[in-house]
Amino acid sequence: MVVLMLERVPASLRGELSRWLIEPKSGVFVGTISAMVREKIWEQVCKKTRSGGAVLAYSTNSEQGFSLQVWGSPDRVVRDFEGLSLVTVPQQRL
Repeated sequence: MVVLMLERVPASLRGELSRWLIEPKSGVFVGTISAMVREKIWEQVCKKTRSGGAVLAYSTNSEQGFSLQVWGSPDRVVRDFEGLSLVTVPQQRL
């Protein structure tokens, strides 16, 4: 299982991803694809994201059962705490 979340990306990238994954909500793509296809899709996302951000979550044989990859500047930050991925929301500067 793969979940790909996009923020502030070109519409053309979202259209391209809809060939491989379904988009149940704007900017959220879900599907079951091979690791090779997942890596190729991630390469394209990294090339075409521009000033937006992307988070990729996929099933792996790890303690949590999934892995996360982040590209660009998403609103939330994924941090590694002793092998566990946790999400933090940065405080807005005043």
